[in-house]
Amino acid sequence: MQKINESYEELKKSKFYGYLYSVNDVSEVDLIIEEVWKNNKKARHVVYAYKIGNKEKCYADKEPMGTTRGLLDVINKNNLDNTLIVVVRYFGGVLIGSGPLTRIYTRVSVSLIKK
Repeated sequence: MQKINESYEELKKSKFYGYLYSVNDVSEVDLIIEEVWKNNKKARHVVYAYKIGNKEKCYADKEPMGTTRGLLDVINKNNLDNTLIVVVRYFGGVLIGSGPLTRIYTRVSVSLIKK
C-alpha cells in the first residue's frame, strides 16, 4: 500500500481532503481507513471507494445516498485497478445539499488522478 497523491477543496466552510492509494487487497484498505480515522478524529465523514481486480466498493459513511458514487466512477473511467480513493470531510456547519456534495466529492477525486 502506498499513498500516491493528496488533494484539498473547501465548500461552504466544509473541508474535503482527498487521498489516492495503490493497494493490493482489501485488508490494506481496512488498515488505511483505520489509520485515516486515527489521524482525523474530528472529521465528520470518511468516504472511500476502491477497485481491486473484480472487487469494487463505494462507502458513503452516512452521507446522502449516491453522493459518493463519483469516487468509484473516477476509478472506473480512468481504467484504474488496485486503487483506493479516500475523502475526509470536516463539516463546516452549513448543509451543502446532495447535488453540490456529489460534485465536490467527484472534483476531489478527479484532482487526485490529474495531479
